[in-house]
Order: sequence, then structure tokens, then C-alpha cells
Amino acid sequence: MDNINPRYHHTNEQLQHEQLIIEAAQKNPEHFGPLYDKYYKQIFGYVYQRMDCKDTAFDLTSQVFLKALTNINRYQYKGVPFASWLFRIAHSEVMQLFRDQKNKRAVNADVGDLKNIHEEVREPFFEEYIPALQQLIKQLPEEDLHLVELRFFEKRPFKEIAEILDITENNAKVKMYRILERLKKTITNLKT
Repeated sequence: MDNINPRYHHTNEQLQHEQLIIEAAQKNPEHFGPLYDKYYKQIFGYVYQRMDCKDTAFDLTSQVFLKALTNINRYQYKGVPFASWLFRIAHSEVMQLFRDQKNKRAVNADVGDLKNIHEEVREPFFEEYIPALQQLIKQLPEEDLHLVELRFFEKRPFKEIAEILDITENNAKVKMYRILERLKKTITNLKT
């Protein structure tokens, strides 16, 4: 899958500029605003995509940024956008909410996202497979589902996925390969 989402992918120049903003925010929290402005919509979208309640998504997104601001001095640059750190916080907050409130996790994918998965497993895509594929994705273990969402629904590069999930890039690729192999077997069985 070569179509990486440019919204998430940054050039070295952009990363260096962002690092200057982060360093300013680490020295003075009043300089956190540009990071908030740049990433609020992405973090909100990430949170809201995983639940069905917009008000809860707003509250949780606010909590993510409060935690980020409070812990900005712990942030360490690892060659990926600052958003990776925010997404890790957001994932933790979403999972904690589900544990605390026993909420059901939502999976929101459009037809294009599902078609990308079919193309990746080299299986022809037919509209009648959509409900079955949606169900298969919902049944994935949480860690696998998160990986699929990051790679196919948000089109993130493996380097950033690895940072968000706190694993190596190679490990992220291997896990994705295994998930796709399981999905391919199930998709192949749908045809019979």
C-alpha cells in the first residue's frame, strides 16, 4: 500500500519546524497553542471514529490535550510527527473509557477503506462482501483492529504506526501481514 496520507506524513523540514514549537511549549506552556490548533481535528476524528457519542468524543479529546500539555516535558522526539505521541495518549484514553464504562467500541470505515483491504490481500472486491468484511473487522482483537484502522482507515506509514503502538516498525509490518493473511483466508471462504 503506497498511498500514504499526506495529512499525517511530514517532511524532515516540517518535523524540524514542529520540534521548535514543541521545545518552546516545553519551556513555556503558553506556546502549546499551535500544536493544539494543528492536531485538534485529527485527534477528535480519531476518538470520534471509535465511539458513537460526539459529546463524549469532545470530552475525551479535551482530556488528551490536557494530558499532553501536563506531560509535554516528557515528550521525546523520535523522528515522527508530534501527533504520534498525541495518538498514543488518545488510544490510551479511549481504551480506559471503554474499560471504565463498558462501552462498546465503534468501527467506522467507508467503502474505500474496505476496498483498500481487499486490494492489499489481492482479492477482488465485490459490494456484497461489505457486510461480512465489516463484521470480520469488528471481531478482530483490539490490538489488531487498532493496527488496521491506523494503516487502512487513516493511511499512516508503518514508522508512525510503530511509534503510536510503541513497537518496532518491522513488528508493525509483521503483525499487519499476519492480520491480512487471516482476513484473506476468511474472504476466500466467503466466495465458496
